[in-house]
Amino acid sequence: MSHSMHTFLLSPLVLALGLSASSSLLAETDDTRLATFAGGCFWCMEPPFERQPGIDDAVSGYIGGSVEDPSYEAVTQGDTGHAEAVQFHYDPEQISYPQLLEVFWRNIDPFAENRQFCDVGSQYRSAIFYHDEEQKRLAETSKTELEAHFGRDIATQIVPADTFWEAEEYHQDYAERNPLRYKFYRYSCGRDERLEEVWGEEAGGPTFTGAD
Repeated sequence: MSHSMHTFLLSPLVLALGLSASSSLLAETDDTRLATFAGGCFWCMEPPFERQPGIDDAVSGYIGGSVEDPSYEAVTQGDTGHAEAVQFHYDPEQISYPQLLEVFWRNIDPFAENRQFCDVGSQYRSAIFYHDEEQKRLAETSKTELEAHFGRDIATQIVPADTFWEAEEYHQDYAERNPLRYKFYRYSCGRDERLEEVWGEEAGGPTFTGAD
């Protein structure tokens, strides 16, 4: 989200509180795995994953930078090296990592470098932050297949996950808490229009009913 538009959509009370981020690199369990994706505005990346089976909650935050405990203000200025991202646990018995990749790709513009839609800067870059070698392999395979399909290079990065800093509370579940403001932002940013240009009827990705 462009800094000016995003700030406009946040209430004065929220901005005055200046709630800080906190480290939230979630731990995997015997039954769940961890996934982290950056696709521009994290408000827009939560809903497509949260509607999938085996995912309870996608957390918005910052990853890939060099500053500890970054604030939204610092990240949006592009001074910390972080990208806006979402991180979540998923149950591989209900949804597979290749299925998560299918959802991810169809919710981004894979050709845009250091931007997504109206949001410009490295903080809005698209990236897959892998947590193990299997995720890396699957991500690289899917990227190669898409480059072959489109016949052009894809800008999305595939990089190891490092510390994930949870974004301020007012960013969490923004689409659910502020549906009108969210719809206004999404429309004004041209996200759906561009997704349809790239992906056609596949824009937004599928909603799965279970893992392969």
